[in-house]
Amino acid sequence: MSIKVRLLLSYIAMLVVPVVLFAFAAVIIGLMIVGDFKSVFQIDMKHHNPFKQVMEEQAAVYSDIQQLSSQKPESLLDPNVIEELEAKLTQLNMGLVIRKDEQLAVVSSRLNDSPALQILPAYGNHDLGENRDNMLNTRDHWFFYKQLDFIFTDQSQGSAFLIMDTNFFEKYAIRYALALLLALFLILVLTNGLLTYFVSRSIIRPLRSLKLAAEQIGEGNLDEVVHSHSRDEIGELSAAFEQMRRRLKDSVELQLQYEDNRKELLSNISHDLKTPVTSIKGYVEGILDGVAGADKLEKYLQTIYTKTVDMDRMIDELFLFSKLDLGKLPFYFEEVELVPYLEDLIGEAQFDMEKKGVSLTLNVVHADRIGKVKADREKLKRVLTNIWDNAVKYGDKERTRIEVNLDGQKEDVILEIADNGQGISSEALPFVFERFYRADPSRNMAAGGSGLGLAIAKQIIWEHGGTIRAESEEGLGTRIIIQLPRLR
Repeated sequence: MSIKVRLLLSYIAMLVVPVVLFAFAAVIIGLMIVGDFKSVFQIDMKHHNPFKQVMEEQAAVYSDIQQLSSQKPESLLDPNVIEELEAKLTQLNMGLVIRKDEQLAVVSSRLNDSPALQILPAYGNHDLGENRDNMLNTRDHWFFYKQLDFIFTDQSQGSAFLIMDTNFFEKYAIRYALALLLALFLILVLTNGLLTYFVSRSIIRPLRSLKLAAEQIGEGNLDEVVHSHSRDEIGELSAAFEQMRRRLKDSVELQLQYEDNRKELLSNISHDLKTPVTSIKGYVEGILDGVAGADKLEKYLQTIYTKTVDMDRMIDELFLFSKLDLGKLPFYFEEVELVPYLEDLIGEAQFDMEKKGVSLTLNVVHADRIGKVKADREKLKRVLTNIWDNAVKYGDKERTRIEVNLDGQKEDVILEIADNGQGISSEALPFVFERFYRADPSRNMAAGGSGLGLAIAKQIIWEHGGTIRAESEEGLGTRIIIQLPRLR
């Protein structure tokens, strides 16, 4: 899950979860209010709605008073009747007031000194027998009351009041409003805190791992693997960081390998140049000392010339390889018809090959599928010439045979140069394309090789977008196989 989606879901949860929890808390607090009202109204609450039951009980008392006032109004002044009515009203947290003319004949003890007694409505404020709820307000104090007007038997005006002090409503309303606000605050803090913690932890933990990995890389430790624990943007960043670490490690290892190769290259150059230089020096000293007579002088000079040519060729190949390795040798690619190109090249080389007793032939398979390749003519000629020269130098048969086999495939052209020479050992075969490598441990230059021919061939073929490899069996010969992309 991406961080964007995770944050969106977290935002929705921060809106929805508090609302649901607040509704649940409101229900719980409402149940607490119901319980408190049960303690305010000392009656047996059998209904699920206590307010409805209180109103029903209140209506029943009002109905009793209404019945007494219509049948025996004087009974409303009877202490026994009043005591019975007071018992019922006490359960409802209400008091009774009976007024005769302007005198308060009966006042419940809970209403003594109540300011509501000073502002009771006059007789006739309601129609006779009307049952209606009303409110009284005095000094910011509210009272709920019911008024019943009637006529005593002596024709005096009578009024019965059922009065309830509503202050406890305000008290409970304030208390539970504060409880709801506190619940809302705690819900918001808890919900947002937990969601923020879990979301931030899923982001901070992988970032902390990346920080530790960066510190390890900064200290030069490139072996510390950066693990990706998620599939979000942080996971993608971790994967990219791990890829960077691997590439950096490969780069460092490659740099170290280059350094080792450079040292080896200097060592090989020193060795391969020192041999002919030492030989030349010896022959020149022989001439200067007069050791070489007239019969040997020409031989000495010819040897010096041969060694000098070999050194010159080796320096040229070293220079060429260096430019190839640095990518500073320009290539001039063009579309080349491979069959005519090889026929011309082999025809040109056959004359010199015949002088050396070497047979050089071209075999073409699936000529209709060969077509053209994108190549630098001179560089490709250098590759083939290097391979042919090696086959001639290391041939050990009475007649060396070199066969160039060309085969066209679906997307590539396969060029195989096979000889019947002494072959290459399985131990040496993987290294034949390395610079300065010779299978001969003594690095004897009698054959005139520099050890760079196949290394140069490899670099040139790579520049052509192809591959080159070797197959060989000792005593049977060697096959160099070149694969080049075919133009469609």
